[in-house]
Amino acid sequence: MSAEHSPDPLNLSGKVAVVTGGGRGLGYAYATALAAHGASVVVNDLDADVAEQAAKSIVDAGGRAVAQAAAVGTAEAADTLVARAVEEFGRLDVMVTNAGILRDRVLWKMTDDDFDAVVTTHLRGTFTCARAATIRMREQGEGGSLVLVGSPAGQRGNFGQTNYAAAKAGIAAMTRTWSMELARAGVTVNAIVPVAATAMTETIPAFASYIEEWKRGGRLPDLLRKGEGFGTPEDCAALVPFLASDAARDITGQCIGIGGDRLTLWSHPQETAVAYADGGWTPRSIADNWHGSVGREPQSVGIPAPKVPAETAE
Repeated sequence: MSAEHSPDPLNLSGKVAVVTGGGRGLGYAYATALAAHGASVVVNDLDADVAEQAAKSIVDAGGRAVAQAAAVGTAEAADTLVARAVEEFGRLDVMVTNAGILRDRVLWKMTDDDFDAVVTTHLRGTFTCARAATIRMREQGEGGSLVLVGSPAGQRGNFGQTNYAAAKAGIAAMTRTWSMELARAGVTVNAIVPVAATAMTETIPAFASYIEEWKRGGRLPDLLRKGEGFGTPEDCAALVPFLASDAARDITGQCIGIGGDRLTLWSHPQETAVAYADGGWTPRSIADNWHGSVGREPQSVGIPAPKVPAETAE
């Protein structure tokens, strides 16, 4: 079986996708968006009941989906997900590496287990799932799409998230590396950087009241949807079927942000200032020249705090 080609480049009929962590939140939104555009989807979640319910919801809406429970991180789990896609639907065209957990603590309180658990799920899980998917896609010889899930924390750092920020920064680096390695095979590799109302973000005080109102059926205001690029999981999901489609065949190696009403392209790290010293630098010459040369405009760190009205913040 080969992927069907439609006059509409956004039609994913005939394509098969795996979405890790697809049972809830953003992952579920990605899975349903892919299915709505015609893809057959393997919905992965650590919780088998959650995965089954998510797949059932997709099928009940007229899509094609199956569930596969697995704890993402190991090579065995990744191989199981790819094998399930091939067994059920005959091929694999799209791998969305969304599965993740949080173990937030400041550096001096973070344990080895806190660090390892997050890095295993996010970074190693992305690596093992992408590797397994790539092997299958190269065997098929028809290209494919890796959609890796990043975070603003991986682009700028975030207080209390040593493990999470490091893993997400690694995913951005793998995106760039794999885009080069897989170009000849026709496999595109992009990272999405979503910002949405989820169980993770509702713990942020500046967002909490707005998310509660949204849960009661209200609308997130423009100061979030436009000002912060912060919206619903469904807002972020639009990017996934696009990157999985033929309309995005020339897009690879990019970190693309989405949330609310905003779509962005993140820059790759690059030198922003340069200075030279004949014969090379010494500690003294660096100290004497730092603030007047390359250190004149130091780079900022962290995710900017939401700009909410003063009366709301009180």
